[in-house]
Amino acid sequence: MEADKKTENTAGDRKLLLRTEHLVKEFPIGGTKKDPLVVHAVSDVNLEIYEGETLALVGESGCGKSTLGRLLIRLLDVTSGKVEFEGQDITAMKEAEFAKIRRQLQIIFQDPYASLNPRMSVAKIIAEPLTTYGMKDKKELEARVKELMKEVGIPEEFYNRYPHQFSGGQRQRIGIARAIALNPKLIVCDEPVSALDVSIQSQVLNLLKDLQEEYKLTYLFISHDLSVVKFIADRVCVMFLGSVCEVGETKELYDHPLHPYTRFLMNAIPKADPHLRTKEKELLSGEIPSPVNPPSGCKFHTRCPYAQEICGKEQPPCKTFGDRKVFCHFPLGEKA
Repeated sequence: MEADKKTENTAGDRKLLLRTEHLVKEFPIGGTKKDPLVVHAVSDVNLEIYEGETLALVGESGCGKSTLGRLLIRLLDVTSGKVEFEGQDITAMKEAEFAKIRRQLQIIFQDPYASLNPRMSVAKIIAEPLTTYGMKDKKELEARVKELMKEVGIPEEFYNRYPHQFSGGQRQRIGIARAIALNPKLIVCDEPVSALDVSIQSQVLNLLKDLQEEYKLTYLFISHDLSVVKFIADRVCVMFLGSVCEVGETKELYDHPLHPYTRFLMNAIPKADPHLRTKEKELLSGEIPSPVNPPSGCKFHTRCPYAQEICGKEQPPCKTFGDRKVFCHFPLGEKA
């Protein structure tokens, strides 16, 4: 029994930090009691995140990436299914019980302009999680805040400044300092560089990598920028309309996509080599189906050029190829 439990919580040398089981999130938007209308934001998602890794979540806008990220750290309540953090089901916990775990789960928001309180100084913003969890000594608090400012590259003399006195990149650094203040184990990075200039993006990404190494952090990195994901992620999870299409190691997934949707995403990445620009490539056509009334069977079948009759009738099973998982009736490539 003990041996089984050990196998379940590790994969090779990796320790399982968080996992989801049949996670579902629906948002009611009207209708009647007999026939309610709901947005199917996250549908039957099973996911594992291992200690020390960066798992990227990618897909088109509206596919449920941010919703899933918030469900994992209980900023949103699940409709059904469960989230296990270090073997404990956090979805079933009462708020008082979960409060002990909440400090281990943090988030960096997309918009550095909206995520900081304009009425609070930098010192108070970064100190807020520390005071919430019991640090009262003023000298100790000031020393810790200044240490965190130094870690993220904000000069100490800006201690009493307010958010409007900083650039977008600096504000995001303040948000990062707040997120790491309690030495969490998992940080959800919800498109943390998409609102920043390209030159600033690389600085913030390198900062996140350095902090991950120093603090032994695990990231769920949500993004629609596949170039950014290729730089920072160890593994990638591709989502379409609330469902997982494919999960795999970054290089392997980029070089040999097994799900048709993953291939279309990779084809859409701009190529730096001018000789490759004239090369014919398949691009995705058609409209994204409605999350209120998603298609039956495989949700991607209405846009998939390889779809067959079974794709519209039955949900695709999870097929495993080594460390890769693909949810497709007819996976692409030699491996399949």
